[in-house]
Amino acid sequence: MRRRKFELRRLPRLPLRLTKKKLASLAGALLMGVFYLFFAPDPNTLRGTVTRVTDGDTVQVLVSGEKRTVRLLGVDTPETVHPKKPVQFYGKEASNFTKKSLLNKTVWLEYDAAPLDRYQRHLAYLWLEEPGEGEAAVRRGMFNARLILDGYGKVMTIQPNSKYADLFAKFQQEARTQKRGLWGK
Repeated sequence: MRRRKFELRRLPRLPLRLTKKKLASLAGALLMGVFYLFFAPDPNTLRGTVTRVTDGDTVQVLVSGEKRTVRLLGVDTPETVHPKKPVQFYGKEASNFTKKSLLNKTVWLEYDAAPLDRYQRHLAYLWLEEPGEGEAAVRRGMFNARLILDGYGKVMTIQPNSKYADLFAKFQQEARTQKRGLWGK
């Protein structure tokens, strides 16, 4: 078998003429790209308004003109509207707390790994302020955490949505120890 000889050919050089105007445009585009990289909104976070509260852990949120039924991730409140179950202990309190806290409020939805459940409900962490990082931000601004901290619900982690599972377990232990909400009755 005959070997082919490989040749490298030089490409003709293109004249590169950078004027001050082109250089300024290039620098501006580069700066805008860097700015967007660090300050762009998180694609997993959407802003909306709560228009209806179904029960303690399910709400309807209007996002860009679209109504979304949202099941809060990581928390399970006692049932109040389940078709096959009676109203459960502390269910009315949890539902009323959610209504009082969220109805007609601006919220931010933070999605985790799986955005929808089998009923086509959106699965999200619901924030009362723009989402932040760390335990202090979660305590201060995430409604799912507030339900657990105040004893209106229990931790319920359904994989793969587990971003805050460890933190929620810590919050539940705190609520139990201090006998808050359903833990105190």
